[in-house]
Order: sequence, then structure tokens, then C-alpha cells
Amino acid sequence: MKSKEGGSGPERDAQFRYINEQVKKFVVRGDPVISVDTKKRELVGDFKNQGKTCRKKGEAKEVNTYDFLSLAVEVGIPYGAYDINRNEGFVNVGISRDTSEFWSV
Repeated sequence: MKSKEGGSGPERDAQFRYINEQVKKFVVRGDPVISVDTKKRELVGDFKNQGKTCRKKGEAKEVNTYDFLSLAVEVGIPYGAYDINRNEGFVNVGISRDTSEFWSV
């Protein structure tokens, strides 16, 4: 069971305070402020998904019993950017873990 978590370094709070002050300055000037995020890799293929779809009774989609990488068509890595000032953003799904490949698309 995972139950131990280390504390944050003393400079961690200072980093976020600095970033927050910079964001405020950019917003006042009308400059874009973006947040960039990436999520864990997801297997692409016929795998069980916790989401919901509407299908007629008895017409469930058949999916693989196991989520093995060898059964995947590809591995997708979602990432996105969000401009907090404009309330606009996007999400892309890349297929490479190479950051330079990600952003050159």
C-alpha cells in the first residue's frame, strides 16, 4: 500500500509564488498566459474504457480481455495547452515520447 509521501522542498512554494506573480503581470499587459500539460500514455485499440456509450441492448462492443501493449494499435500520449487569459486551449494526442517531435507537429 502506498502511504508514505515525502515533503516538499522549502523552495517549492517560492517557485509557485514567483510563477503566480509573473502570470498576474502578463494578464494585466494582455499577454497570453498558457498552461501546458501532458498525461500518461494510453493504449489505442479495442480495450475496455470506463466511459459510457449508448448501444442497443445485446450489442455491446467486443474488446480485448487484457490491456497488453502487444495488442495495441499504437500508444497515444495526450498533451495540451490552455491560455487562461482567453479561456482557450487545445488537446493533441501524440505517438512519440520525444518532446521535440511532440511540438514540431
